[in-house]
Amino acid sequence: MQMSIYKKVLENQFYDLHPMLQRRYEFKRNSIFKATGVMKCVRGGPMWLFPIFWLGKKYKLFFPESGKNIPFEIVNSQIIASDGTEQVHWERVFYFNHKKRFFNARMYLNSEQNLIQDYLGEPAKFYSDLALSITKEGGLRIDSKKQRLVLPFIEIPLPKIFQGLATVTETYMETKAVYYIQVQVKNPIIGTVFSYEGEFKSNDIF
Repeated sequence: MQMSIYKKVLENQFYDLHPMLQRRYEFKRNSIFKATGVMKCVRGGPMWLFPIFWLGKKYKLFFPESGKNIPFEIVNSQIIASDGTEQVHWERVFYFNHKKRFFNARMYLNSEQNLIQDYLGEPAKFYSDLALSITKEGGLRIDSKKQRLVLPFIEIPLPKIFQGLATVTETYMETKAVYYIQVQVKNPIIGTVFSYEGEFKSNDIF
């Protein structure tokens, strides 16, 4: 029986997730998760980072816009590569009036180290190891670890002072029947460089 990359990493802890989060991260063959919602707050870092964020939108990585009550869409799709590698594609879209901004990634399983490999951007510009854990409330927590800059023919390890370490917490709110997510990307010197928080509801495509 096929298991998703997230289920393989979490092993028996997977069943400590809220049932709706289990359903969301099961990813059976050829399954798609699609949801829409609103991010009550989207924030960037200091103004002097604006040129980097402006460039980031070209690669569907980061973007310079910020705001409140931003319409949001997420699509997760499982992909089996030609070499048999299982991947999960993440497309996150933020709608700032007439502007669409993306925060996309492609995730793989590293079975030897029991972690998720996350390639951010299209084409990928940054790489991060991801560690998964379960919160007391049955939510999923994702923490980024080692990071690399991705160039055409080489990946360069980033010193901590240049890293943007992410903490993601996703829960399910039964009272509203929605998924709630908090994402914060921090640099040890700058502080928060990117964050968003809000809720979304599944369109029931599994």
